Amino acid sequence: MIEKTYEEIKYDLIIKRLKERGVEVADIAKITLDLQKPYLKDMTLEICIDHVNRVLIKREVQNAVLTGIELDVLAEKGLLSEPLSTILMEDYGLYGVDEILALSIVNVYGSIGLTNFGYVDKLKLGIIKELDTKQEGVVRCNTFLDDLVGGVAAAAAGSIAHKYADTTKVLEAYKKAI
Repeated sequence: MIEKTYEEIKYDLIIKRLKERGVEVADIAKITLDLQKPYLKDMTLEICIDHVNRVLIKREVQNAVLTGIELDVLAEKGLLSEPLSTILMEDYGLYGVDEILALSIVNVYGSIGLTNFGYVDKLKLGIIKELDTKQEGVVRCNTFLDDLVGGVAAAAAGSIAHKYADTTKVLEAYKKAI
């Protein structure tokens, strides 16, 4: 039997934790596809899944996802002191730390990741809307998770843009400048 590498073990845990919270890689990839389809007409869900996985394999991303999910779970269980418990359970709009944690993910891909995240966070695309919506009678905290999903989707869209963007005109400008 072939043993898994350290990276594979960490990745598997991230996927497990996301699934436990109701999030699949394909859910994140659908948001990435929504972000990239207007710019890259031939973009597919499979390519987006690949780029989401590229993002999720990064240590900084894994650390952010683990931290955010753990804080959501602790808030649900009532294991955080006040006022943090109420702030997280209410997803208090002026808290902002959840967005800052997600920004640590998008920063891996520069300014395009940042602008993608702002767009996704504002519109609540795909599963993000579900995660952000309170259900009557259900004790659930997704204060961090919705932003983490948006951060991973935005970073994956940035990764795609870096790889597939048409750089013909820009390359010609560089050649002229030499």
